[in-house]
Amino acid sequence: MPIFENAEARDPKRYLWVLGLIAPGCALLPSQLVARTGLELFWWIGPIIVFVVIPLLDWAVGDDGSNPRDEDYEILSNDRYYRWCTYLFLPMQFIGLLIAAYLWARPPLSLVDKLGLAVTMGVVSGIGINAAHELGHRVEHLERWLAKIALAQSGYGHFFVEHNRGHHVRVATPEDPASGRFGESLWAFLPRTMYGGFRSALALERERLSRKGKRWFSLDNNLLQAWSMSVALFGTIILVFGPAVIPYLVLQAVIGAGLLETVNYVEHYGLLRPRRANGQYVRCSPRDSWNSDHLVTNLFLFHLQRHSDHHANPGRRYQTLRSCQQAAQLPAGYASMVLLAAVPPLWRAVMDHRVLDHYGGDITLVNRKPESKRRLFRVRLRQVRDPLVEGGPTTHT
Repeated sequence: MPIFENAEARDPKRYLWVLGLIAPGCALLPSQLVARTGLELFWWIGPIIVFVVIPLLDWAVGDDGSNPRDEDYEILSNDRYYRWCTYLFLPMQFIGLLIAAYLWARPPLSLVDKLGLAVTMGVVSGIGINAAHELGHRVEHLERWLAKIALAQSGYGHFFVEHNRGHHVRVATPEDPASGRFGESLWAFLPRTMYGGFRSALALERERLSRKGKRWFSLDNNLLQAWSMSVALFGTIILVFGPAVIPYLVLQAVIGAGLLETVNYVEHYGLLRPRRANGQYVRCSPRDSWNSDHLVTNLFLFHLQRHSDHHANPGRRYQTLRSCQQAAQLPAGYASMVLLAAVPPLWRAVMDHRVLDHYGGDITLVNRKPESKRRLFRVRLRQVRDPLVEGGPTTHT
């Protein structure tokens, strides 16, 4: 049997993973598309693809439905083809940023067009954090350095420390700033998680350096390494293209970080790990993350939607992640859910009853804001009185 047939038997999506490079491609295409079509709408191609095209394709194509076989795990993990699909993200990402900086510095581009380009770059920056997320979980020295480089565009280098040593330890607990609480809106969550994640990263890295007998200002400081890359990148761009690019660099970085944290909100909203008798939380399981298995977004985000398996088995590379039926299931792909999260009443109408149903209606099992207990009681009371209301009691099989 030819080699490529063996490869496809192990992973039917093998040659589709290059579609994950559409995101950094959004950074390269705007100027060419505008020049060839005359449509200035293409300056906004990033949000158009992510928040319009991807959700529509998710709806049209449907679920993924394929899981890697256990016997193929080692072969898939060691296949360097999958690594290059993430490695190629970085040069495309940064070449696009340089092109954008050149265009931002040019007077002929209108303010609206510059804003569209900044938003597009922000979307690319946010998805670039996802590439950094995949690379940062690896033990290989090169990939960990590439993760820090990928974070330079967003200036969110502390994610490298906080995600691996903070979020993965505290996920689905009140102590985790990256886990959204039941009844907490996205707009309340964002400042809490950004500030909490930053503080956590400082404490974690200070503790690590102290254990190694090193000072804060050390070449071994992961935070200073990552932040230095952002300073070097932004400083070089400003030096070359002038201070006119500063507002757009800041805007795209804020959008990138905000997109990352919005995905965090979607991934763990309301979920809580149980405690043992000694007060410690049980080991993270697939039930502690929201899962989605829509094929198009799976390819676009390198299986980020199979988040339940990722947290249960953080050492797995993206191509080996599995969809878990016991996980809490989202009604749509991440791209759609990010839009829904931006409108808190709609988000709660769709998600609150799913959180409660996931725990059989027991509000004591939910990761919630303290002040939301009364509202939770009213929700369940209404459902008991009228089982036909949305989110009312359901029969579980």
